[in-house]
Amino acid sequence: MSDGRCLSISKESVLYSAPFQFDRATIMNLKTDIQQLNNRIDTCRCKLDAAKSRADSEMVSKFTDELEALTKRLNSVKGKQDYDLNKMRKTIADMPFSRELTKLEQADLGKLKKSVKGLVIVHPTTKIGKALRVEVMTGFAPKPF
Repeated sequence: MSDGRCLSISKESVLYSAPFQFDRATIMNLKTDIQQLNNRIDTCRCKLDAAKSRADSEMVSKFTDELEALTKRLNSVKGKQDYDLNKMRKTIADMPFSRELTKLEQADLGKLKKSVKGLVIVHPTTKIGKALRVEVMTGFAPKPF
């Protein structure tokens, strides 16, 4: 039933799927896209300022249009990132069991992850931790551990 990656548990006609997997490559691609767009926006702003100082109206309009397009694209990518974070937050919050991790468990997370199928550990300083409003390192799982 379990290959170590997916475990399905039916509880009161609700199907929980764990462990919950997110494509880290997609998350990292969004981060790099945001960084690249911010860099391009900075470059465009510098060029726009230079064009304004030269009173080159053709270049000013070109860089203004480019700046608007880049800002629109940046907002789109940030919206996608927020959507993915919210989706991840909902999936973790819907897991039927969660509890604080003891200091001993925190010291040996590898052992804990191997012993509990479908365990998702959330640290309070990460984005997902802040979204879930956890105050201490917390483990979420499909069944008690």
